[in-house]
Parts: sequence; structure tokens; C-alpha cells
Amino acid sequence: MFESLTDRMSNALRKLRGVDKITEDNIAESLAEVRTALLSADVHFRVAREFVEKVKAECVGKAVLASVEPGQQAVKIIHDELVKLLGEGRVGLSPKRPLRVMLVGLHGSGKTTSAAKLAKFMAKKEGVRTPCLVACDIYRPAAIDQLEILAKAEGALFHADRASRDVPAIGEAGLRFAQQHHADLVVFDTAGRLQIDNDLIAEIKRLRDIVQPDEVLLVADAALGQEAVNVAKHFHEAVNLTGIILTKLDGDARGGAALSMKAITGVPIKFMGLGEKTGDFDVFHPDRMAQRILGMGDVVSLVEKAQEAIDQKEAERLAEKMKKADFDLEDMLAQMRQMKKLGSLGGLMKMMPGGHNLNIGDKEEKQMKRTEALILSMTPAERRKPDIINGSRRHRIAKGAGVPVSELNVMLKNFNGMRDMMRMLKGGMKGGKGRELMRQAEAMARKGGMPKGLGGPGGFPGGGFPKF
Repeated sequence: MFESLTDRMSNALRKLRGVDKITEDNIAESLAEVRTALLSADVHFRVAREFVEKVKAECVGKAVLASVEPGQQAVKIIHDELVKLLGEGRVGLSPKRPLRVMLVGLHGSGKTTSAAKLAKFMAKKEGVRTPCLVACDIYRPAAIDQLEILAKAEGALFHADRASRDVPAIGEAGLRFAQQHHADLVVFDTAGRLQIDNDLIAEIKRLRDIVQPDEVLLVADAALGQEAVNVAKHFHEAVNLTGIILTKLDGDARGGAALSMKAITGVPIKFMGLGEKTGDFDVFHPDRMAQRILGMGDVVSLVEKAQEAIDQKEAERLAEKMKKADFDLEDMLAQMRQMKKLGSLGGLMKMMPGGHNLNIGDKEEKQMKRTEALILSMTPAERRKPDIINGSRRHRIAKGAGVPVSELNVMLKNFNGMRDMMRMLKGGMKGGKGRELMRQAEAMARKGGMPKGLGGPGGFPGGGFPKF
């Protein structure tokens, strides 16, 4: 999400970065574009108007620092106001144990999946030992079964009463069950309901009064746009929300909900859902989200993701082999698999500064899979010593991977080019060939390409992958 908003904001900020002096006239033109960008992203009109007014007052009334260009200072002001809009600082859950959490929201917002995601996150990051999921959705077909399957997959306790239609009673029984089994996190998954459905709203009020949750979290679909603000407002008035889980941030939503909900309701966004898997869930960091919206990337989150996903010993082993120029196709396969643990290539690139402009997506993902299939079609001896792969072996390998021989040839050429580069780096880059490679590397840095012979359709550019 946010791609459209990021592009529009980047265009507006590009003009600001070039100004020698901040005046009311030149700031007005850029801020008009910023306002248009916010409105087009479904940000609430009142929020967009107030945001622009605050930025303008800060920019025009602030003395320009001698060590900072005026345009850059204006960008910094926009960034800081954006962080305030999203909610300054991380707002976590209550440290109380056992912790009681009730999830509420509309139909289809992702409450049941979010219940399992939250249990997994709290067990992994916050030291929760025994999470328990309580099924209080008696209306949606198979909702109870879905939660039971997810609880079993995550090793969480589960409570339901398929015979009862009394939601508050189910919640009370679920709380007793959790206490008997010494659960230190109890998540109550409620049914989806419209904020204007008085009977169902009254039902979750009774459930809240009985189970006395420490946290009441609204699970909101980011694709709702401005309507998400009204939803949050009504639920907050009904059950006194303590936080928001913003779901489906991996989709094509415009992102306006994230920018409006905190400002309108005062309720902080605490977590965000980034995909369908239970691991696609993380804390919402307003400062990092602001950087991503402004096209600055999110390197901190990328490094954290790498630290969690990457096998450090394996990464060190691969780094040592590369240093010794003793890198083979087995190592390349291992590095590809390490990379896959971090998520999609497109998602990773968007976390890099300026990465939102890179057109990396399904095509590159498919090419990675084809490269992996080629390596897996080789024998262990062929992976360790690619030089033995002759014509007949190439035909067999390509047939096994289901790709043309020409694709295998390009992949091997790229790999050999990368290995030659490692050997030259090991030798201190001496001689004409080293200088030529350096010249190509400089050109690559300027144009965003790869050195000659190291890119192309045979695999990810260079045949190698970043290490963290």
C-alpha cells in the first residue's frame, strides 16, 4: 500500500528540496500538492486540511538552520508532522499478565486471523508462554473451526462452546478455562458486526463487562479508506477502544485509514497485518511508516527482519566462502533460501530508500524460483563444481527444471561472472581486468544496473543476494 501516496508526496517534496529560501509562495504550491496527495489516498478531508496548515505554519515561521538547506528543513517538518499524525512513539499492549484482549470489528476485517497472529507475536516477542484463544463468534459459519485450527497450528490453548448462543457466557467460561490452564494471554475473538447494529453492539458491551479486558482492539481493514474512521469512531464510543490493528496493509489500499484514524479518534494504531500468514504481523511504528510514505525506506525494520529470519552461522559461513572466492552453486542456493525468509523481493525493495520507484515484483519472484529449480536439477557434484557441466548435462538439467537450455546457459554465465569478480576482489583488484570491473561498477552505481555479464534473466542480478 501507499505506493500512490508515496509517488505523489515524492513529487511534491522534490520541488521543496530544490528551493534556496522558504517563502509563503513556494511552500504554498508544494503543500497544495501534498494536500491533493493526501485526499487522493482517502485521508479524511479534515485531517488533510489541518496537516497542511500545521506544516505551513511551521515552515514559514521557522528560522532556517545555517547547516541545513531550506528545502531539506521543510521536508523534515513534513516528516515530523506525519509522525505526529500517525501517533508518536510505539504504543504497546499492557504488561499485565495474564493479559485479556478482546478483538472487535466489521465482517471480513480479519479478526480471527489477527487473534492467531497476535498470540504468535506475543509468544515470540513478548515472552507469553501460554496463549489461549476463545471463540466468541457464533454467527459466521466455520468461524469456530477456523480459530481452532489456527490455535492448534500455533500451539495455543483453545476454548469454544458450539452448543451455546450466549456470547457473554461463552466468554466467561473461556476466561475460567484460561485461568485453570494458567494462560498468560487470553484473546477473545468476536463476531463481525456493523457499528450501527444496536443488538450486536449491546452484545459485545455485555461481553466486555463480564470478561473485563485489559485491551479492546479494533481490527480494521486498511482498504476501507475514510469509512474506517467512522467505524473506529463508533466502536470507540461503544466499547472504549484501547488500540487498533490495521490489516491488509500488503494490498492495494490507498492508506488513508492509517493517516486518519489516530487523528480523528485519538486511538493509537498498535499493530499491522502484512499478509495472510500468521507471521505477517508486526508492531506499528509511526516514524518508520512516515519514512516509507515519504520514499525514505525503512531500513531499521529491514535489519530487524533480517536478524530474526537469517541464520547467523550460515550467513557467516557463506560470507567466509565468498571472501575466499570459494563460492559454488550449493552456496548460491543456500543464499537464495536465506533471502526468501525475508519475504517478497518487492516488499524488501520498498523498505530500501528510493525502493518504491523500483519495478520489482512477480516477474523477479518467478525468476528466482526458476533459478532455484535449475540448481535443484543438478547433482551435488555439479553444484559444487559447475565447470563439469557439459552439453549433455546442460540438456538434462534444463529438462529437469522445465526451462530452455539457453536460460541455464545465462544463469551459469552470470554465476561465473560473479565468481570471477570474487576472485579479483580477493586478489586486490589488480591489473586491467580489475580496473575494468571497477569502471563497470561505478557505471552501475550511477545508472542502477549491474556490471557487464552479471545481470540478465538467468537469475537475480549478479546471481548473489545481500547479506545482513
